[in-house]
Amino acid sequence: MTRSAILEVQNGNLIETLNNLWRQLLEKGLVDALLIPQELPSGINVVQTLVSDVQKLESPNPLSPVMPVNTARIVSQMTKVTPSPKKVGVVLRSCELRALIELVKLKQASLENIVLIGIDCFGTYSVKDYKNLAQDGSSPKDAFIKAVREGKEDPSLRQVCQMCEYPIPMNADITIGLIGIDFEKSILIQASSTEGEAILEALELTDSPEAEVTKRDEAIAKLIEQRTKKRDEILEQTQKDISGIDNLMRTLAPCINCHNCRDVCPLCFCKECFFDSPTFEMESEKYLGWSERKGTIRMPTHTLLFHLTRMSHMVTSCVGCGMCYEACPNEVPVANIFRLVGLNTQKIFDYVPGRSLEDELPVTTYQERELLGVPEKL
Repeated sequence: MTRSAILEVQNGNLIETLNNLWRQLLEKGLVDALLIPQELPSGINVVQTLVSDVQKLESPNPLSPVMPVNTARIVSQMTKVTPSPKKVGVVLRSCELRALIELVKLKQASLENIVLIGIDCFGTYSVKDYKNLAQDGSSPKDAFIKAVREGKEDPSLRQVCQMCEYPIPMNADITIGLIGIDFEKSILIQASSTEGEAILEALELTDSPEAEVTKRDEAIAKLIEQRTKKRDEILEQTQKDISGIDNLMRTLAPCINCHNCRDVCPLCFCKECFFDSPTFEMESEKYLGWSERKGTIRMPTHTLLFHLTRMSHMVTSCVGCGMCYEACPNEVPVANIFRLVGLNTQKIFDYVPGRSLEDELPVTTYQERELLGVPEKL
């Protein structure tokens, strides 16, 4: 049962109100440390920080519309070897939280002593665009929040954010609710676990009127409808762009096999990647033999094989965070391709990555009848 409470916004200042909330979590001992994005002094980026001393909580701002790294990777790095010995609050966007749930199911992260703090996500800019906006003298976060309040759609948001139909965190202990809320006056804090309810009790928050929750639900449904429509438009075009081997190769032509997309993906976790193994350490005569047989070969080799192999490994768990596209030096639309294939694959298994810890992973759990009724040609 979800409990909803109201947090009054102080003097119309949303950021300062949230900052006071983060401070209370540490000061009241509700968490021993907080993993939260903080603005760099330069103002051109926001980075994740692990804060144990409340005095070092200088410029937290998870509302800044930029996501340099998927935080699920950081939590995995912190907890894969051993669970956290102390209670750590982790502030995550929806795609980060969904990726973390997948990593836990893949035994690449632990939620022991982790308090999941989800926050509604209106979308993000690319790191480059955020930096350019900041250098122009404007405040990206202030302009962004103003546009959100006015209900304006920002075409500069990352395309993956424009078509993300999961703006609301799943499986969070507490959720910071902003969608459908007049956050010049108040924000909604929702608890979905015993841990979350204990936090609400400690913060002494007033329960939210049912009307506020209903209003929020309606706004969420409307936003999801808009984003789903946008998603379908984008993926329909993606389908056209990559249909057939010639079109697929043309789309992947700028790929230089740098593997950046793999390195930033929260769901790629192999200690040794197949493509970094001796399997792909070829003698010169191999390359020359291929060249003589075909007349010419593309160098570097195996770009298509790399993408297809990576896709087969993690496509059922892809949460569409778009980090792969952000890391590509040549803007290969890998995020759209993975989103398209992922969506189709996930539908086959009725699987939503990050929806629940109880949902069995399709790739690792065999069910004899799971593919009955699937058409031969999707």
